[in-house]
Amino acid sequence: MAEVELNPFSDEEAAKICAHPPHESTKDFLFQQTMYRIKDPRRSLIFYSQVLGMTLLKKIDVTPLKFSLFFMGYEAKADIPHSSEKDQLVWTLTRKATLELTHNWGTENQPDFAYKIGNTDGIGYGHIGILVPDLEAACARFEAHGIEFVKKPDQGIMKGIAFIKDPDGYWIEIFSPVTIANLSN
Repeated sequence: MAEVELNPFSDEEAAKICAHPPHESTKDFLFQQTMYRIKDPRRSLIFYSQVLGMTLLKKIDVTPLKFSLFFMGYEAKADIPHSSEKDQLVWTLTRKATLELTHNWGTENQPDFAYKIGNTDGIGYGHIGILVPDLEAACARFEAHGIEFVKKPDQGIMKGIAFIKDPDGYWIEIFSPVTIANLSN
């Protein structure tokens, strides 16, 4: 079998494909959320709020279908409207880059239950990324909390970035803009 030459997709071709302006009908589109299914909200909420510093923006219980949604993001608690449930939901759904944690009731009571997250059976789903101002300080904090690392900043070929796991095993890239800029040189 002949060996195939591997080359990166060129900057010029990417720019050419994406050169056209967005369609007028998409001008108000917003990347709003990534959804993770979680086994145990107690563990996940502690991780995302107390370890990563996110704020719970809105919790929604969908009683007929027996699941709850927890919208997490980097917003100030003081900015969350409390005038009405509807206002709070609309506000939450207009924040950029939130994390929607979905809990199907009862999974926390099943000892062997685990979601298939895409990184355990070969290459699949990738990760979310969290920007931090000081990578070393952030990693020291995660170590102090006993967080599992997939990769520490000084490991592997790509130095200067880290990957940690959340309670369900999802990968989270931890990076600072400076270290990423240094990697691209």
